[in-house]
Amino acid sequence: MLFAHGARDPRWAEPFVQLRARLLERRPGLPIELAFLERMQPDLATACATLAAAGCTDILIVPVFLGQGGHVRIDLPAQIEAVRAAHPGVRIQACGAAGEDASVIDALAGFCIAQLAPVKTDLP
Repeated sequence: MLFAHGARDPRWAEPFVQLRARLLERRPGLPIELAFLERMQPDLATACATLAAAGCTDILIVPVFLGQGGHVRIDLPAQIEAVRAAHPGVRIQACGAAGEDASVIDALAGFCIAQLAPVKTDLP
């Protein structure tokens, strides 16, 4: 389960939809859903219900956030507890925020360095 923040602009979700598609390419047959904290659908409860209905007995929630702010430390655990109560036969876990992993930080650093050559001049 990919878990992202959500936004008013539907284009904001495009990278997360692409991430899900790449994961499905790499792990065919693995049920992977995308859920949002707010402003977009499905929410975590709905996406977990979809996986549970498909027969999943273990769900790993991956917060696709850059850091462990209040949404990951407070809001997500509260939502997980509600989902666990609704699906007592399903083991639900969450890992840390994706952006705190060294490989993600390295990828972001590589992106930043790549932007330096050539230096972009089309910025306001």
